[in-house]
Amino acid sequence: MKKLLVIAAILTVSFANAQAFSGKGDQKFQVGANFQAHATGLNVSYDYGLGENISIGISSSYALGISGDLQDGVKDPFGNTVLEKAGFDDRFDLKARFNANIGNVLKIDDNFDLYPGLSFSLKNFGGHVGARYFFTSGFGIYTEAQFPIAKYKDNLTPAQELNNQFSMNLGAVFNL
Repeated sequence: MKKLLVIAAILTVSFANAQAFSGKGDQKFQVGANFQAHATGLNVSYDYGLGENISIGISSSYALGISGDLQDGVKDPFGNTVLEKAGFDDRFDLKARFNANIGNVLKIDDNFDLYPGLSFSLKNFGGHVGARYFFTSGFGIYTEAQFPIAKYKDNLTPAQELNNQFSMNLGAVFNL
């Protein structure tokens, strides 16, 4: 029982020191898993605070585990390719992003940040909505939903849909 109380006290003190977004000059690094239709992968991002509630950054995703038909390609009985194999250019995406960090506006918790934003990627113009929660001043967790608003190409193949569709990210965030 004493050990449980000591652990609870330490966690309470560490929560009190955390701050989700501190404004101009704030730097965040996020690394996590990316989940989308027919693929799972890795997502990394970096955000830099320009003002009290504004940040810009860069984000990249790479689809590691993709469904078998996208991994091997599919041919019909005559040898014609029906479904293209997903190459590096289909699996990789790079985005420039803009966030509106509104956690302090909502006044939910000093450790919590909600950040809707827009992004320009190699695949599309899109949006995202994310949330961060810090357990200490340097470490927390994040989740983010990303979605395309305008795709650069019409009639995408299934391989081209990778990183060009709704996706979810979940992982760790670090204050730099």
